Amino acid sequence: MPSKLKRNLKEEVGSSAMAQLLDANQALLKTPQVGDLVKGKVISASKKEVHLDIEGWGTGIIRGRELYQESDDYTDLQVGDEIEATVMELESENGELELSFRFAGHKKVWDILKAMMQSGQIVSADVLDANRGGLMVKINRIAGFLPVSQLSPEHYPRVPGGDKTKILEKLKSYAHEKMDVKVITADEDGEKLIVSEKAAWEEQQHGTITKYQPGDLVEGKVTAVTDFGAFVKFGENLEGLIHISELAWQRIDDPKDYIKVGQEIKAKIINVDGSKIFLSTKALQEDPWVHVKDKYQVGQIVSGKILKANPFGLFVELDPEIHGLAHISELGKKAVENIAEIAKPGDTMEFKIISVEPENHRLGLSLKTKGGNTADASEDKPVKEKKAKKAKKEKAALPAQAGEPETAEVPTEAEVKE
Repeated sequence: MPSKLKRNLKEEVGSSAMAQLLDANQALLKTPQVGDLVKGKVISASKKEVHLDIEGWGTGIIRGRELYQESDDYTDLQVGDEIEATVMELESENGELELSFRFAGHKKVWDILKAMMQSGQIVSADVLDANRGGLMVKINRIAGFLPVSQLSPEHYPRVPGGDKTKILEKLKSYAHEKMDVKVITADEDGEKLIVSEKAAWEEQQHGTITKYQPGDLVEGKVTAVTDFGAFVKFGENLEGLIHISELAWQRIDDPKDYIKVGQEIKAKIINVDGSKIFLSTKALQEDPWVHVKDKYQVGQIVSGKILKANPFGLFVELDPEIHGLAHISELGKKAVENIAEIAKPGDTMEFKIISVEPENHRLGLSLKTKGGNTADASEDKPVKEKKAKKAKKEKAALPAQAGEPETAEVPTEAEVKE
């Protein structure tokens, strides 16, 4: 190889090695900046201050409130321990770096919380207090929030009527307890930590829930009754919902009239959606509509009790199992503006059956065509009698017209009082 080429190669190799060495030294000698996280070895440690040896730079000091830490890494420090701290000032009165465990620990804890969120790890949270929206908790010395919607079925405050005061009392009763939760939001910049007990419960119950399939029969105890149904606890601390439409075949306006808290019942699982189990007591009862045509036929006149009056018609109980609907268009030959004038819940009236649909669980009723009357059938007998008496009194009070007898029919004392 020519000597000139050899010399050029040596110069290039030497230049490259020097560059690497300079880069290494620059990295070692890089001046720390405020906010940087630096590593150092403990030189001395007391309750008032801690001194660190920052390699390649000098010493740093942590004192006062900056000794406060949110990470357990900063407890019981010993000489020689390697630890991280945040640069607060570049030079103290003694020429040392002013450092902070408080900020370093804060960042470290948030990094841990973010890792928990990503991994889905279940962690224990301390319940501190409550407000109407949920529970104030703390994890690794970071304050967080557990919304009511993220409570497990065991702790969810199902209060009759949704009384906000009672809900708050129930939530406050959990203060000083520990709950297994999952981190669902860890926002260090916004200082926002949100956790879910329900998510942790769902994971813990997953193995148990998989033992159950739609069609299985279960026995349990009613734990809560709401406007939309009832919750039943069964098996290994599982809970299922019986929706109001699955309580019975007949119409139910208020589940509390049909089922009670503490009642032991049997139910059938009709759906399993993740951690949600849906039950039915209706599925264990024979469908009364299968044989409805054996009892009721189109054209039949029946007596029914008014269950509910809606703007579109009257719900009528023909028997405990079969309910029908008299649509507003079937309540009179004239348009009905106020259903309350026709009937109210609890009234008993006669109707004509105009349709029977067992497959749709529908039975249509009519006052308009009842008995084929040509008069307005929307007025029951008491209403008609009252109007007749009123007309009679008005006629008696008028003076005799020309050509009429002077004597008019005088209403009785009872009629006048009416």
